[in-house]
Amino acid sequence: MAAETLSGAGRRVLVAERMPSLGRKLLMAGKSGLNLSNVDGSPDWYGEAAGRMAPMLAAFGAGDVRRWAEGLGQECFAGPTGRVFPKAMKASPLLRAWLARLAEAGVEWRTRWRWTGFADGFAFETPGGARVLRPRAAVLALGGASWSRLGSDGAWAPWLAERGVPLVPFEGANVGLRVDWSPHMARHFGAPAKDVMLSAGGLSSRGEFAVSARGIEGGAVYAVDRAVRAGAPLALDLLPGRSVDEVRAALGRGRRGDSLANRLRKGLRLSPVKAALLREWVPEGADVAAAVKALAVPHGGPRPMDEAISVAGGVAWEGVDEGLMLRALPGVFACGEMLDWEAPTG
Repeated sequence: MAAETLSGAGRRVLVAERMPSLGRKLLMAGKSGLNLSNVDGSPDWYGEAAGRMAPMLAAFGAGDVRRWAEGLGQECFAGPTGRVFPKAMKASPLLRAWLARLAEAGVEWRTRWRWTGFADGFAFETPGGARVLRPRAAVLALGGASWSRLGSDGAWAPWLAERGVPLVPFEGANVGLRVDWSPHMARHFGAPAKDVMLSAGGLSSRGEFAVSARGIEGGAVYAVDRAVRAGAPLALDLLPGRSVDEVRAALGRGRRGDSLANRLRKGLRLSPVKAALLREWVPEGADVAAAVKALAVPHGGPRPMDEAISVAGGVAWEGVDEGLMLRALPGVFACGEMLDWEAPTG
């Protein structure tokens, strides 16, 4: 996007890409539908960075993103949650059209160029040997420290720190939690727990998550992971639309002799995966109705950072000006996952 903007302003632009091809993270995001934007374009989607992002979102907001995609031949639609997707529901057609437009505009790129730090300029390892570039301006879009197989490993952090750029340590964000399951849970791996509420600290999230062999993961988990990382206990409400008294009454309406599993299924209409979570985490003799509404979730902490969808930490906000130029390195800009922010968008 920076290359397109700069070339449109008449500048000569070179994109140095670490990976064998461009846009790999875009292609990965496209595997789940490619959520490009949301209908209202609210800065609130950017969490704690909303205030800083507001002027940028006003200059290039949700409507602009949609028009940009449609200008590349990708008609968009808004889903029921207000999220905007291309009708193709994947990134490859958009990326092909975008790269063709960039090439036509004169943008050049070099693949398998890996930045290795500063050496009287920007030093690179390339298929043709070591190179040093000395551009008038540089935009760093190096990602965070997750999904290293797509090129983001955070190796740049010490190079910027040596040049006086203030950094915040990386932490995985939007990441699943480890859970050591008993064998009976294996049949539920891959199943979604739908319409649940997770709470930790002062955060809560109503949505769904998936049970996997590694633990629990999904939007409802990601929305509270900041509080979980800070040590807050995690609680699960399996029926957020019903009170504990309603749950207790429903459990009591079963036939004499009904098993707990039958009362959960018939009285509460719990899905098999929700009932399995109760059996997994409710101690013997506990108040089942209370557990349905506030089930303590034992976990082993976040999954490894490289599995995180995004990261908190990176370049501290005080290290950049209002145009995202690094104060310690005039003419060098940082964007995206390099910056220290945490939000549902990454």
